[in-house]
Formats: sequence, structure tokens, C-alpha cells
Amino acid sequence: MIGTGKIKQYANVLDKPLGKGKQEVSLSAFAFLFSELVQYNQTQVDNISELETRLEDAGYAVGARVLELLCQRDKGNRRETRLLGILSFVHSTVWKVLFGKVADSLEKGTEHEDEYMISEKELLVNRFISIPKDMGTFHCGAFVAGIVKGQQRPRTTILIKFAEEVLRREARLG
Repeated sequence: MIGTGKIKQYANVLDKPLGKGKQEVSLSAFAFLFSELVQYNQTQVDNISELETRLEDAGYAVGARVLELLCQRDKGNRRETRLLGILSFVHSTVWKVLFGKVADSLEKGTEHEDEYMISEKELLVNRFISIPKDMGTFHCGAFVAGIVKGQQRPRTTILIKFAEEVLRREARLG
């Protein structure tokens, strides 16, 4: 008989356990929603720089929520305070939650001591977006850069620049 199984009823949605939930979103649904996000923001701005800034702001909001969710689900509740630990967390854990795989590379900048780069050869947000010729310099990776705050190159590269006091603290901690 249908419905005879025991299903625990919760009086409040907040009483439900914080399980991992379904980890996948339909790629076509994501592509459609992201395309709509780009198209809507394109109608609200006058130039490419403003469009990338709006996408970066939207990405920042997503990044904050993903970080909050991952911290809630983490059993150990250990907050990483070391630079490489934080960068490794973004490069592997956060990237895997967002894109289903670890980022292609995590590199230390060669020109400046305070720069690190997360690189992705084929970023998911660039896969289904066609850029008109009049917007040749536009890059949808600004959305992902907003999650981590950065800049783009021929492959999407997220640049993380640390304040001097953070580097001094890191050197002091060993």
C-alpha cells in the first residue's frame, strides 16, 4: 500500500536535520538561469565593465551562502586560518560543490608575494554563453570571480591578493 511507510513528521522546517541534500542541479536548468541572469543584467547597464561588476556582485552573494552552508555542514566546525589551508579549501571543497570537480590549478603568483591564482581551463559559466561581437571583452567568469574576488585572463583565473599584515602573520606562525 502506498503511504504506509514511516515518515517522521517535523512541526517546523528548522527541526529537520541538515543533511547533505541533493548535490546536483540540472545543467540545462543552470545554463538557462545563468543566461537569464546575464541577459537581465545586460539590459540594466551601459557598458561591459558595469555588467561584469553586477555579475561579480551576484557571485559574491552566492559565495557567501555556499561558505555558510559548508560551515554548517562541517562536522568538525574547524575554521581554517592559514593561507594555504583557506586557498586549498576554496580550490578543492568549494569548487567541487559549485562545479562538481576540483579546480584545475592553484598557483602562487611569481611577480608579487601576496598573489595566488585559481585557474580553470573551461569554466562552466562560459560553456553555454555566446558573446556578441560588440561585447568582445566581456567574460562571464566575472560571476565566479565574484565568489572569490579576482580577475580573468585567457583561461579564467581568480587572483587572490592578501593584505601585508596577513602575510606577516602567516610568516610569524611558520
